[in-house]
Amino acid sequence: MWNVKILSYVTFLYLGCWLLYLILLVFRKRAIQKLATGATAFTLIVHTIGIILRWIESHKMGIGHAPLSNLYESLIFFAWCIALLYLVIERKYKNYLLGAFVLPFSFLTMAYASFSPDVNSRIEPLLPALKSNWLIVHVITCFLAYGAFAISCGLSIVYLLKKPDSKFWNIFPTKTQLDELVYQTVAFGFTLLTVGIITGAVWADKAWGKYWSWDPKETWSLITWFIYAIFLHCRLVKGWGEKKLAFISIVGFASVLFTYFGVNFLLSGLHSYAKPS
Repeated sequence: MWNVKILSYVTFLYLGCWLLYLILLVFRKRAIQKLATGATAFTLIVHTIGIILRWIESHKMGIGHAPLSNLYESLIFFAWCIALLYLVIERKYKNYLLGAFVLPFSFLTMAYASFSPDVNSRIEPLLPALKSNWLIVHVITCFLAYGAFAISCGLSIVYLLKKPDSKFWNIFPTKTQLDELVYQTVAFGFTLLTVGIITGAVWADKAWGKYWSWDPKETWSLITWFIYAIFLHCRLVKGWGEKKLAFISIVGFASVLFTYFGVNFLLSGLHSYAKPS
């Protein structure tokens, strides 16, 4: 399938983008910055084409559906969300060095989707529970949220590593600016995750006859929601330092990864269709 080949090439393109941002960290040349940003934008376009081709190929097979239904497709979309949101942030805040800490998430996600023997890249018919218009809304909101949380994790790592007396780390935004960026990405992700949980509940009622069943995926989504709710609450509580909030952001993304990967591999439930084949 052409879409699989193109998306496997995208994996290496993201690797190249990441390396360009690492080179930018060292040499800090305007030409390298333009090349890194341009390469990332180009990779995102190719990535988008691969997703669209997969959608078209599914229609040609007579089982047309949005490419968001299994582990492979969700991984591909997850990486796409991270890259898209990163470029939006880079364009808005004009800091071109954060890609060295964000693009690895897109690369590693694509690498796992493309080369792991546990991931089935075939286009297959939708299971009955997935034949709903709520699928697109639920998955898009959840994975845009996950993408925002991945970026907030990368920014939090920069915050924790940043040394106030180091010339190298002075090229990054100040700690106050990083803290604000982490807050904004978490707030954006939290809002979308809330919408994702609500639309998932509505979808569950349509598919299984009840809004909430304490399925492992549902339970861990709720745990993740509470972690980020704690982050937002603590940021408004006097006395909570930015360092603690950065740690909560990283813990929150670890919860995201367990919700996404750990539940699929280690636990069984109504979301068993998301397991690797």
